[in-house]
Amino acid sequence: MFTGIVEELGTVEGIDSSKDSTRLHIRAPLVLSDAAPGDSITVNGCCLTVTDHDGQVWSADVIRTTLAATSLGSLAAGDRVNLERSLRADARLGGHIVQGHVDGVGEVIAAGPGEGGHLIRIALPDGVTRYVVDRGSIAVDGVSLTVVSVADAVVTIGLIPETLARTTLGRRTVGSRVNIEVDVLAKYVENLLPGLEAVARR
Repeated sequence: MFTGIVEELGTVEGIDSSKDSTRLHIRAPLVLSDAAPGDSITVNGCCLTVTDHDGQVWSADVIRTTLAATSLGSLAAGDRVNLERSLRADARLGGHIVQGHVDGVGEVIAAGPGEGGHLIRIALPDGVTRYVVDRGSIAVDGVSLTVVSVADAVVTIGLIPETLARTTLGRRTVGSRVNIEVDVLAKYVENLLPGLEAVARR
């Protein structure tokens, strides 16, 4: 589990591709300070497993299914990526509950100054709009954010200077593809409702 609070901007050092998977090599000394093989780190919101590291660069294998369901397949050497280690049980939950399980890939349709801050508008992938509410939580490329508004399958989000400086979102422009994870609590509620309605009818 994660919180959507980015710890470090890593740099893609290299990518090894094969028929069925890709191995990413990411330079990120901060998140490696206490990492071991088998640990989980999110890369732009995707939970990946550390296969090995040398204290500066770590590697992770990404299967074809994950590449198809996220934006990781479009990464190239030199790209910056949002990184977060899994949440410790004794740590503060600074953002919201993020699983690192991407629900789909959205597309930035507007980005820039607006209403006293920096706004970004994202066309949401199919099937996720019903889980997004005004002033609710959403993870975009692994960053926990508050929804300004949502309408017609487009979500608007305001970004403060700290978020622009500490994450990749300040680099996102019109046409950029971003990983979207909705609040898992909304999905659990939806799953439970039919059962609750059946009980209420008895």
